[in-house]
Amino acid sequence: MERRDEELAERERGILALERRGFPGPGVKERAIREELHLSPVRYYQLLNALLDDPRALAHDPVTVNRLRRVRESRRGER
Repeated sequence: MERRDEELAERERGILALERRGFPGPGVKERAIREELHLSPVRYYQLLNALLDDPRALAHDPVTVNRLRRVRESRRGER
């Protein structure tokens, strides 16, 4: 299902756009995930994690993807 030569789908772009935003408190981000993307938070984070390894996502939004990759790596290091 890898589409290196295509652009990101609308849902994939929506996930990255949501990650660029700041959220004021607990539960606000989860509500936005459900209402705006119509996904459960668990599914959202599964898709986000896969996106971080997708070269198309890196090309689309390198700042967000690189920031999230750093966060992911630091969390892996804590385990």
